[in-house]
Amino acid sequence: MNPALILILGGARSGKSRFAERLASHYAGTEPVLYIATAQPSDPEMISRIERHQAERPAHWQTIECPRLLCSVTEEPLAPVILLDCLSVLVANWLLAGGDFENIRWSEADEAALLREVESLIDASAAAHTHLLIVSNEVGMGVVPPYPLGRLYRDVLGRLHQSIAERAERVYLLVAGLPVEIKSLAHLPFTFQ
Repeated sequence: MNPALILILGGARSGKSRFAERLASHYAGTEPVLYIATAQPSDPEMISRIERHQAERPAHWQTIECPRLLCSVTEEPLAPVILLDCLSVLVANWLLAGGDFENIRWSEADEAALLREVESLIDASAAAHTHLLIVSNEVGMGVVPPYPLGRLYRDVLGRLHQSIAERAERVYLLVAGLPVEIKSLAHLPFTFQ
């Protein structure tokens, strides 16, 4: 089976992580999956959410906590399957890294650095002949956010999605737990029920 770059989009609670984990398990078989977690334990609810996700993952999967710098992952030997969950949190972490939510300073150079960070993971995965599954929230289907930070977030994430989707062999949009194939150079390797 040829390695693939797969982008999995969906709204909150659409089932995208569950779908991505199932796909990763299929591709990995008994081999480990490298799970790149981007969430940060910022409050009790998020800590509980992270712990629940960790407990649900297979014990033989390797988890790397990577809230911002994906290039550190590429310095390690890569597993046959890499699952990045999720890109939308990674982008938020980049935007909010300065801690001043009212006066976000973001430039084209910042966006280029973020794109390079993601592309370094994509390139390393391709060079290692691994499957790379990237999960992210689709944020461009709702209303225009009424505040500058929301619009900036939506725009940066949307441009990043476009860049990844262009390179991806497959793109799925999850709706109510069901995958809708947006782009495919292959077929889904299992039935989804």
